[in-house]
Amino acid sequence: MQKHNLHIIKNSVIAFAMTLFFACKSNLKDVKKMSMSANEPVGVSDSINVKYTDSGRLSANLVSPKMFDYSNRMFSYSEFPDGIVLYLYDDKNAKTTVISDYAIIYNNTNLIDLQGNVIAATPTMDTLYADQLYYDQSKEWLFTNKPATYRSKGYVTSGNGFDSDKNFTKAEILGVTGQFAVQE
Repeated sequence: MQKHNLHIIKNSVIAFAMTLFFACKSNLKDVKKMSMSANEPVGVSDSINVKYTDSGRLSANLVSPKMFDYSNRMFSYSEFPDGIVLYLYDDKNAKTTVISDYAIIYNNTNLIDLQGNVIAATPTMDTLYADQLYYDQSKEWLFTNKPATYRSKGYVTSGNGFDSDKNFTKAEILGVTGQFAVQE
């Protein structure tokens, strides 16, 4: 009887070990698929039209044909590969329009990084041209440390950077490299 129980236990252990051995297969392809999907956006949206309000008043409106949502990343962001149009409204509902070929919104810092043929035009038609421009949504501030050209009230000024509030009342070209008067 004791030999019989020993035989049953031995066969059970062998069967259990064989089950574990054959159940453990290489999942390397599955692991690679999981890591690749972590690099993919968690969402893709078409025809974006987002309106931001502050105390019931429209403060900004972002329009874009496509958005990739990377909120699954540690430093989450939204990417706009086909560019954006950003409307910024002041207290009197006057609209400044900013357009770019490409943009990224960094969720943790509230920065919008606008890139490629950036143009910002105020209601008074003051206009900024730059290759890159940042908009700090928290401070409502526009800035760049890249070359920029600013056209305002009969003057065109070029420089190595730009700094301004969203209404362009404190607009400043940094590191002026040229300025000339133009007739309106």
